[in-house]
Amino acid sequence: MDSPMSGRASIRLTINGTAMELGCPPERILLDLLREDLNLTGTKRGCDLGTCGCCTVLLDGRPVLSCLTLARLAIGHDVTTIEGVTPATGLSPLQKAFVEHGATQCGFCTPGFIMTGTALLRDHPDASREEIERAISGNLCRCTGYLKIVEAIQAVGKETP
Repeated sequence: MDSPMSGRASIRLTINGTAMELGCPPERILLDLLREDLNLTGTKRGCDLGTCGCCTVLLDGRPVLSCLTLARLAIGHDVTTIEGVTPATGLSPLQKAFVEHGATQCGFCTPGFIMTGTALLRDHPDASREEIERAISGNLCRCTGYLKIVEAIQAVGKETP
């Protein structure tokens, strides 16, 4: 543990499958830890208010807004970012579906949608259109109108055995 005078505490967590111990000020948000300290910039900074979903990551498999989550709340937990769902050999099935269905326009919101969709499909591969719409309701997109996003998530769900 760092000294109280340093203003940093040692935190242990797992990020994208790698156990880490990092020095972290108590007020540091998870988004800043990921983007600034670890250079995992796939998680986007959108609103800093928890309203856009661009910063969505998975905490123990559940979507959370990293702009509203203190890094210290992730101590002892597994954090997965968009980099963690992207295989070394290419794109995940959901990422491929986003490309194939034209579900990306500017792409800024895409990582948040991929993270939310990944969690949904893991638990509910046969999710209905309404369930998908409800699951992604915390993610905002100003370009696509959501139709293609829902279609991409639904297509991957139908492919899941």
